[in-house]
Amino acid sequence: MPRRARLKFAGVPLHIIQRGNNRVACFFAEEDYRLYLRHLQELSQRFECGVHAYVLMTNHVHLLLTPAEDDGASLLMKHLGQHYVQYVNRVYRRSGTLWEGRFKSSLVQRQDYLLKCQRYIELNPVRASIVPHPGDYPWSSYRANSNLCASALVTPHDSYDALGETPEQRAAAYRRLFQFELDEEVLKEIRIAANGGFALGNRRFKDEISVMLGRRVERLRQRLRQRASRAG
Repeated sequence: MPRRARLKFAGVPLHIIQRGNNRVACFFAEEDYRLYLRHLQELSQRFECGVHAYVLMTNHVHLLLTPAEDDGASLLMKHLGQHYVQYVNRVYRRSGTLWEGRFKSSLVQRQDYLLKCQRYIELNPVRASIVPHPGDYPWSSYRANSNLCASALVTPHDSYDALGETPEQRAAAYRRLFQFELDEEVLKEIRIAANGGFALGNRRFKDEISVMLGRRVERLRQRLRQRASRAG
């Protein structure tokens, strides 16, 4: 069975998940995290992808970025994966694959959904019970987005910039968003979109992306359920 073509569209944010093969560890020491982020910064500039949020977990990675070109994210992930695997195999004297096949991804609607997706990503260490607060985890974009530290890697999205008129106002408003947990329906929606390669957004966004790409961008069962609900 042929694999689904990846949804990609220049200028539309993309939530990316890449897992270690068989969900085993892909980061083993602090220097591994640092090197991955250095490569991410370099390659995001090279392939013109604005990185809005990220988290590096022990056995997987989440990124939220906007590519300037249709293939920007794919080229970024290809080179990033190659550079990092070569490093790991050399340092830890191993061979073979490190990543679990293709990375997973979903297009993300700017309005409403983008900041929810950012929170989903940066709250990963809290949901995993690694830290009590996202600011306690060093390998995510939360500290940059909440103005706790400077970052040359993170590029704020327009949705983030709309939170306030000054950097201080935006950071304060962003921190307030983390006073509230994402509800289970939002978590489920984000996971289904990313793992299935679908679009994350409202009905209008999905219909527009479907028309532009000429293909289905959500689970068929979900689409049929929504049609039945409107008909009733």
